[in-house]
Amino acid sequence: MGRPLHSFAPLAARGALEAGPCGAINFQPSVPAAVSISLESCGVASSFSAVELNPILPLFLSTFTTMLAVINPLEALPVFLSLTHDKDDRARTRIAFLASLYALLLILFFLFFGAFVLKIFGVSLNMVRIAGGIVLTRIGFELFAPSGSGQGAFLSPGPADNVAFMPLAMPLMVGPGVIATVLSMMTNIERAPSEATAYAAILAAAFLAILVTYVCLAYAGRLIAFIGRMGIDAITRIVGFFVSAMGVSLVFDGIVGALSTHGVRVVL
Repeated sequence: MGRPLHSFAPLAARGALEAGPCGAINFQPSVPAAVSISLESCGVASSFSAVELNPILPLFLSTFTTMLAVINPLEALPVFLSLTHDKDDRARTRIAFLASLYALLLILFFLFFGAFVLKIFGVSLNMVRIAGGIVLTRIGFELFAPSGSGQGAFLSPGPADNVAFMPLAMPLMVGPGVIATVLSMMTNIERAPSEATAYAAILAAAFLAILVTYVCLAYAGRLIAFIGRMGIDAITRIVGFFVSAMGVSLVFDGIVGALSTHGVRVVL
């Protein structure tokens, strides 16, 4: 009979433990830092591995939460209703769908051609982090403590057929904050194990954020009646605080990256 499993604990740091027939334990030094248990001879096929967290999940979550916070569909509800006050529910749903579609297409443009635009202007990714962080920080401050000017200066209603693109899709849904978010998250693609997977994660996060925004706009009247304007104001201020924190984090990462490219080592 083999030794107890706990007696092999020091070996797990240097190799792999593999269970032989009916629970016998074998040590394999060729597979570092992994524990594999196979019980096939006992009629059970099972494998457990200790692996690092895939960096794609944090990229997806950070992109989704930041983008949704910057779009802030709850804040857009009163604007949407004022622009569509003469429309019925069916027309409002159609306008909300078109605005969401246009917004997603704009995000796709900046996602796939943003790097090309940066090369044209000779802007480094670290500078994008810093500039995007400053934009997000300013937007967060504006959400947390509105100045009173609001967005009315550029949200005046135009022709009914055009409100879906201007001003709903842009700049209400895809404004400087969302553009800065997309460009900033693109700087994390180089850290991902797969470039295609990283692009897919950002695209999925953008789609989900736009989907949530569409649902909020499509049911704008019911949401305002349920939450109330005071509730929307409170949620907006809370969201603004965290948007500012995300912006400061991007600025910090950009400064550290810029210093590193110039040979300055930052010890945290």
